Order: sequence, then C-alpha cells, then structure tokens
Amino acid sequence: MKILVIDDEQLVLLPIEKRLTALGYTVKIETSPVIGKNLFVSFQPDLVIVDVHMPTISGLEIVKFIREEQKSDARIMVLSGSVDDETILRGFDLGIDDYMKKPISLNEICARTKRLIGVPQGNEATAKSAKLTDRVLIQKRSVGVVIPCYNEEERLSGSQFLSFIDEYSGYNLCFVNDGSKDKTLEVLNSLREGREEYITVYNCAQNGGKAEAVRQGMLYMATHKKLDYIGFLDADLSTDFADFEDLVATIESEDFKIVSGSRIQRMGAKIAKDSARAIISMTINFIIRKILSMNFKDTQCGAKIFERDVVEILFGQKFITKWLFDVEIFMRMQKKFGLQRAKELVCEQPLKRWVHMDGSKLSMKDSIKIVFQLGQIAFTYKLTNKGTKNADVVDLPENVELAVNDGMRKSKRYTAINS
Repeated sequence: MKILVIDDEQLVLLPIEKRLTALGYTVKIETSPVIGKNLFVSFQPDLVIVDVHMPTISGLEIVKFIREEQKSDARIMVLSGSVDDETILRGFDLGIDDYMKKPISLNEICARTKRLIGVPQGNEATAKSAKLTDRVLIQKRSVGVVIPCYNEEERLSGSQFLSFIDEYSGYNLCFVNDGSKDKTLEVLNSLREGREEYITVYNCAQNGGKAEAVRQGMLYMATHKKLDYIGFLDADLSTDFADFEDLVATIESEDFKIVSGSRIQRMGAKIAKDSARAIISMTINFIIRKILSMNFKDTQCGAKIFERDVVEILFGQKFITKWLFDVEIFMRMQKKFGLQRAKELVCEQPLKRWVHMDGSKLSMKDSIKIVFQLGQIAFTYKLTNKGTKNADVVDLPENVELAVNDGMRKSKRYTAINS
C-alpha cells in the first residue's frame, strides 16, 4: 500500500515517513506542493496526507487537483494547525476523507491510516506489535539544542540522544566538539550518520572552554531560520530529556525569552548532588544573587532554552570567563531590557531530575577560582553598564572578539560538518 505525504516542513515529514514505513507501507514524502502534484500522477498512492497551509499551492488546491482533474478516489487526509470551520467544511466538500489538527500524534496518524486503507498484507503482526508512544507528537515548533563536548568519548550516551530525537519530533541537535584530544569527534560523526536532518557536528579545532563552545554552537544554530527556539544541554545528560522538553513547553506557551532549569532540591524531585559541591554551590549562588540583583536559585544549570531573537544579543560577544557565562547571559539581559523587564522575561523552572555525573570537567580548585571570576564579572559589567540603557549588546572592552555570522564563518578554527 502506497502513501504520499506533502508538507512544506521537513520535520513533519520525516517522523511520519519513518513510522508508516515501519508499519509496512511504501511512503514517499515531498516538501514542494508543485512536485507533490506530479508525484501523485506517477506514484498513484492509495492515501495522500497533505498540509493545508503551504506556499504557492494550498493543500485544498491539491485536493481539488486529485478529485476533479485526476478523477481519483484515493483516500485523502488533511493536516493543519487551523481550526477554521469554513476551511474544514470546504475540505470535506472537495472530497477529503479525514482531518487532523497539528500538533499531530504519531499514534493517531497511524491509527487513522489503518482505518482509511487498512494494513499492508503480511504486516498485520508487525502493526499490532509496533510500540507506539503516546508522547510522540509532531510539533509545530522547531527547536535547536547545542551540546558542548570535550573528551566525551567514554561518557557520551549516543543511544539516549537517538532515542530522544526518535521520541520527540521538531528537535535539531548540534554537538560542538571543543577541541577534544580523544576520539569524541569520531563518535559524534558516527552518531550523525544517517540522521543528517536532525544532527549537526560543529568542530572547534582548538579547545576554547565550555563558554566558547556553547557560544559558537548557539550562533551557528541561529543561522537556521526555521528554528523557533535554541537552547543548550550538557553532554553527560545530567538533566533528563523529559525535563528539557518541559522547559521548551514553558517557553512555547508563555512570554519568556529564557527558561532556565533549576536543580533546587525539593519534595518529589530526584536531585542528587555531591555534598561538598552542594556547600560550595550555595555560597556561589548567594554571591551571584547579589551581583545580579535577581532572586535566582541556580544560574549554573546546564539546561536552558531561548527565544531565537535574543541569541545574537546574548551570545554575540565572547564571554569573560569559561564557566560563568550563565551569569554573563543574565547580565546581558539586564543590559538590553533593564533589570525589571529582565526579571519578567526570564523564568527559572525546577527540574524533576538531576544527577551529578562523575568525570565533570569542573574541579574543586576551579570552584574556588569562581569567586574571583565573579568579582571580575561584577566589575566589568557594572562598569560598562554605567550610563547606558537598552543597548543591543553589552559593551565589553574593544579586544573582545565578535563572532557573529560573517566573522564566525571566516574563522578557520570552526567547522560545521554538514555532509
């Protein structure tokens, strides 16, 4: 049995193709409605799944083409984020057989497909035994996630990352290799094979530290115009993927510019910290709250998501320190929006699970240095903030290098591996 899926969003097409192919259907996908019409004629599918809102030609025009010009009785399922009754009624008048509203559950689309055209002969057992997860939704939004990696050959759990992008659609992962001295780059390239639509490997030839790796990755992902939100996550997965999805759900439904995870210990949450680190963290967080004048519980959590329109504002200039760039991000928010507005645009969301992973790159000696680095941050930002309001970026010293768009592309130290 043959299925043609036409949608201008590749991130919608790929999970549908993968799931329906696994059930035994022959599936073709197309982002261009013009090519999709021609493909219908040559492919002669039993079912057409088409999005209503597409450039140049609407989904309803394709329905009209199938029914009136081709005189075909192929089953048609329409997808759309629109709840306009008139559009839906017009679709049924033209001859559609089913309608689904986005975001789409893959479970539901498979069930409706089987109802419309049945199960491919010989694949009944496969269809019944296929494990479908209720949480798998084809999301309208598209999210970029930067994962900084330095000597992660032994700790990187590739299977967990792959399971995540299989389970949650709409995600693009960008692994930044920060000049690793082990085989991290080889591991990342292997992870990317066959999943180029979802995974990018961004290679820094020299180690620049976590702050610079995250910054370069964020700026690179900001060049992808289809991404709605861009965030970062630690490679050791100390933050659970389900928690990160919750951060995305919050920024998607509210008016925040940043949603930051928080590892505060509370009833019902599985937050496991090293006791010595916990004491140092409390001291550091107290100092940070005083510097920021914001009641943050945990600025340093390695899971954050941002509206794409603030990425270049917050990451356009190099950070002063290698580890405390999170504090600098919030200082830059204050510089751009003012303290009161920044408080309204930043959300700190408690995580349900966080586990300290062995092999952390931050030593106890580094923790002591942090106190002095916080003083450096406070002095630099307070000084540059004096007498200025609502600038596009923080005015750091002149020797701080800008690395946005053209400058980043011209640098030979950084390479995005796309093929």
